[in-house]
Amino acid sequence: MFNPYVPYPVRIKDVLVETEDKSLKSFWLEFMKAEDAKAFDYHCGQFAELSLSGVGEIPIGIASSPTEGDDLLFTVNKVGVVSSQLHNMQPGDVMGVRGPLGNWYPLEDHKGKNIVIVAGGFAVTTLRSTMNWLLHPDNRGDYGDITFVYGARTPGMLLYTEEWSEWQKRDDCNILITIDREFPGWEGLVGFVPTVVGNASPKPDNSVALVCGPPAMIRFTQPVFDDLGWQSEQIIMSLENRMKCG
Repeated sequence: MFNPYVPYPVRIKDVLVETEDKSLKSFWLEFMKAEDAKAFDYHCGQFAELSLSGVGEIPIGIASSPTEGDDLLFTVNKVGVVSSQLHNMQPGDVMGVRGPLGNWYPLEDHKGKNIVIVAGGFAVTTLRSTMNWLLHPDNRGDYGDITFVYGARTPGMLLYTEEWSEWQKRDDCNILITIDREFPGWEGLVGFVPTVVGNASPKPDNSVALVCGPPAMIRFTQPVFDDLGWQSEQIIMSLENRMKCG
């Protein structure tokens, strides 16, 4: 019988340093049992608890897409005891994953619509999952225009640069990457995410927006959509704040 409180054993398959300050690392995890991989049936937007024996567990958004196979991707910010210990782990080390947990983006309910994705900082993780799902050949034809707006403080704090660089080469999506302020060598957009959304002026007709980022970004992005004529039911916001046991 399935017990949601018992983690699935997984092995670290690969570790990638994502940011120049090395505060964020991505971990590809593989299930140690085929039946566990099959049982971990998740959707874009959900999260899982990463568990380290004798240390604790932390809730992290799932950055991989169900279209990418059985391996799971998590990008972890080094901020506390568990995340710091995880940052010291190497490929081949064993840990646990408990989940999937939480709500997800109702993509199936919005087939035939234009999709606008707005991401700020390292909250882009679950939206990376969503973009990979939307752009997969099995799914791309079910949706209209796709706009992806993503921003970070500096170029060195942008995640998944190789992936969105490839997305920018496609002619079936509009990829807008921005940093907060002018930076030496940066030739892309400059400006806060809400400003870039306003300049892009996504039309609300037959559209839905998925927004995930820091509270301040969400606070200033909502009025931009309001001014563009979007209705509240067209905007799905995923707020990552603080979780702890009650």
